[in-house]
Amino acid sequence: MDGSSTVEAHPPGVSAPPVERQGRGLEQRLNALRAGVLGANDGIVSTAAVVVGVAGATTATGPIAMAGLAAAIGGAVSMALGEYVSVSSQRDSEQNLIAVARRSLAEDPERELQALARLYEARGISAATARQVAEELSSHDALDAQVRARHNIDTDDVASPWHAAVVSFLAFALGAVLPLLAILLPSPEVRVPVAFVVTLAGLALTGTVAAAIGGGSRLRAAVRVVAGGALALLATYVVGVLLGTSGIL
Repeated sequence: MDGSSTVEAHPPGVSAPPVERQGRGLEQRLNALRAGVLGANDGIVSTAAVVVGVAGATTATGPIAMAGLAAAIGGAVSMALGEYVSVSSQRDSEQNLIAVARRSLAEDPERELQALARLYEARGISAATARQVAEELSSHDALDAQVRARHNIDTDDVASPWHAAVVSFLAFALGAVLPLLAILLPSPEVRVPVAFVVTLAGLALTGTVAAAIGGGSRLRAAVRVVAGGALALLATYVVGVLLGTSGIL
């Protein structure tokens, strides 16, 4: 391991690690919340597109309900599996980097300390101060100091694939409930317009919340997701109507 990493290290100082961990914990909670909101957004738009498309082909409640449930369950499982695989890969990578750092510290702690000091020097800290910072942080937790500075990894907070999978499943499933209720509860004559309105309102809400969490423009985010959702609903509804009127279904 050398000190050439360009990953941002934590600010020097004895009190920095606890403060940074609090900030990192908040950031990760916000990221998890944003991921949950986006998962709900996916559940809303994908399930709504399916049920609206089927409603364009038939007014029978049974096929619409079955298609909606299948879309909701299949989508939720797919989201959960995708998150599990993705986060598992991330966790494996983080654990490998931690293991490499642990071995390097066991083999030559002085070399690793010097490398850590050089990393701080590369960020503009004087050699004497960089050495002092590296020593103080290493005395607190040498392994954490190394992987945090080099790879921006918190040894006490490695990603959990099961947590990500469960959150994604629940978020998608909860989002899917909205269009299902909107298409099944009204009478057949108004179910499609109601589903359109309710779905687009839900998308506007999730877009606004996601933007608020991320600090972006709430209006632009809401407009983007509503426009995309409207296109998806319109496309599947037209296809459903064409299939229904053609006699294929």
